This record gives sequence, C-alpha cells and structure tokens, in this order.
Amino acid sequence: MSNPLSLTPNFFFIIFTLTILYVSYTFPRLQPKQTNLVFYVHDYFTGHDTSAITVAGKSGPTSNILQFGTLVAVDDLVTDGPSIESKQIGRAQGLYINSQLDGKGLHLVFSVIFTDGEFKGSTLEIQGADIFSMKEREFGIVSGTGYFRFVKGYGIMETEFMDIANLRAILKLNVTLKHY
Repeated sequence: MSNPLSLTPNFFFIIFTLTILYVSYTFPRLQPKQTNLVFYVHDYFTGHDTSAITVAGKSGPTSNILQFGTLVAVDDLVTDGPSIESKQIGRAQGLYINSQLDGKGLHLVFSVIFTDGEFKGSTLEIQGADIFSMKEREFGIVSGTGYFRFVKGYGIMETEFMDIANLRAILKLNVTLKHY
C-alpha cells in the first residue's frame, strides 16, 4: 500500500515550479530606451584648426591618409550642426587606419566624448568601416558610458562636405541607440 505522505514532496515541487513560472512571465521586464542622435564631426588635416594627424604609414608620418596602411590619430570637433559655428557638443577622439588595398576605405575606432548638452560627461564608442566613396556608410556603436551605459546600436555616416585637396571633411553621423 502506498504512503500518502510520499506525494507531499512532489506536490510542493509542482506548486513551487508553477509559482516560479508565473512570476517569471508576469514580472515587468526592463525595456531598453531608444535614443536617436544626429551630430557632425569636423575632420581637418590642414589649417589653423587641424584635428587629425598621420602618425604612421608606408612613408612614416609623412604618409597620406589616401594610402593603404596609413594610421591617423584624431581629436575632431563634434557639433550639433554642419557649420563650424554650430554649438560644440563634444570631441571625437581615437584612430583610423586606411585598411583597403586601393586606399579607398578606413577602419574607425574612436570615442565621441560629450562635453556639453543633455549627454555631457557620457561617451559612445564607435567602430567600423568607412568606405568614404560610398554616400552612406554604416558603423557599429559597441559601448558607452554615463547616459549610454549598456548601449548597443548603429549609425549611418554621410559626408556633408569634403575638400580632398586640403584633406578637410565634415561628416554627418545619424545614430540609433538602445540602452537602459
């Protein structure tokens, strides 16, 4: 004859499991916020406001960014509009290297450091390819700090202005972010 007390552990296990399942499916989940930003990066190799410099390449620091293997350090102005007179909201600091054999593509690794505005003190870490002959280029947002902790996202880069002869460009970055 079976013992009625032997069902008790199984009964409690089933009740416990059902309770855990109920709570896990009804508990409100933290949904990520979506933030859309548009800002402009002023990348200047020449002039009184130079913000990019070749640090290595085929011919050493005299290499040209349009040559494969050239490495550049940048500390570019970031503004909320395309004009140099637009409000400065940060700096884009990091590196890019010409990583395409024909010289028409870069690999970007830089931080956008917000120094003013709603996101002051926060950063976005950007990484990706920039085949600058294309009208639009997509890149990844791989990390962030401050307001953008646990961020993931992507951006679309467009060349707003390009002066190849003087190596001066203004880039429009349209960024979509998911974060908590």
